[in-house]
Amino acid sequence: MTIKGKAYIIGAYEHPLRKAPDHSVAQLHAEVAKGAIEDAGLSRTDIDGFFCAADAPGANAWSLSSHLNLEKLRHIDSTDMGGCSYLMHVAHAAQAIAAGKCNVALITLAGRPNSEGSSGTTVRVRGSNLPESPYEFPYSPVNLNLYAMSAKRHMHEFGTTSEQLAWIKVAASHHAQHNPHAMLRDLVTVEDVLASPVISDPLHRLDSCVVSDGAGAIIVARPEIAKALSRPRVKLIGAGETTKHPSGGRIDLTYTGAAWTGPRAFEEAGVTPADIQYASIYDSFTITVLLQLEDLGFCKKGEGGKFVMDGNLISGVGKLPFNTDGGGLCNNHPANRGGMTKIIEAVRQLRGEAHPKVQVPDCRLALATGIGGAIGHRHGAATVILERE
Repeated sequence: MTIKGKAYIIGAYEHPLRKAPDHSVAQLHAEVAKGAIEDAGLSRTDIDGFFCAADAPGANAWSLSSHLNLEKLRHIDSTDMGGCSYLMHVAHAAQAIAAGKCNVALITLAGRPNSEGSSGTTVRVRGSNLPESPYEFPYSPVNLNLYAMSAKRHMHEFGTTSEQLAWIKVAASHHAQHNPHAMLRDLVTVEDVLASPVISDPLHRLDSCVVSDGAGAIIVARPEIAKALSRPRVKLIGAGETTKHPSGGRIDLTYTGAAWTGPRAFEEAGVTPADIQYASIYDSFTITVLLQLEDLGFCKKGEGGKFVMDGNLISGVGKLPFNTDGGGLCNNHPANRGGMTKIIEAVRQLRGEAHPKVQVPDCRLALATGIGGAIGHRHGAATVILERE
């Protein structure tokens, strides 16, 4: 069963805080849920589907749904795939709506890594019961080491350079300067990126995303509900999801799960990469962006370095505007999970509500894609394609 045209995003809200020491995670979830419901012009009692991931506080989804006082739930989904969970939730909500399981679905994300002192450069504590723990725990790789391995291999295979990766950060900074909530609003140059300290060869500090508190929420609803509202209608027309793992040691570090999710989403949507006017690309590191651009078909494998150079990702300058809110590289990366903000900015672009300096003229087709986990060993991946009706 296709989900094309079966559901619409009718509400979206991003929390303005990037450091929230006086907020609990539950409070952040509640505030963005309220914001998204109000943005949709609905009320709490209209919500009959709820989607959350492992960032939700409490014992399970029932804890947060109780805190949000969601009284009429008929469908609950607590799928957790890391940072791409919320992209998957949009597709899962469309599936549930198409199957008659719910009418209006709420999706939330929130976290406080900035207030809790996360640096992004320490080993994340993982349970000893994980299948990979006996083999990987003794080496305790930091996430950025895993991304650096992929960057180094891509450079070896295709001649990609640090200068080319730096252009991705430059583009993000050009957009973040117009976002009053962005953590990093200063313009940076290629030279600035290369002059920043190397944190895991070949990645520099400015090749990395910010560590931020924050939250976001999305409302997905039946077509009849969307068409009764007086807002620009954003329709889900294609989606794909998958996992990628080491394959018993036969892993190729030069591609991500987007190599599978992208073609599936494009096929369902009936469009091609050349049709996309705006792209929200998960940007935990600059290499994350470059690999996904290739995997999604915006350029050939190995040509990502050339594709991102000379401002090609800058709105109003290049062929493919990306992450016009500044993305994870400059704006925010709430809960160390960037998928939610990717959807929200795509919705802004399709509604014509992005900042005027970065708004894509007459934006009708947008893509959002994400990664959860790390591209150097195992990760989830998801892609959604949205259309303004």
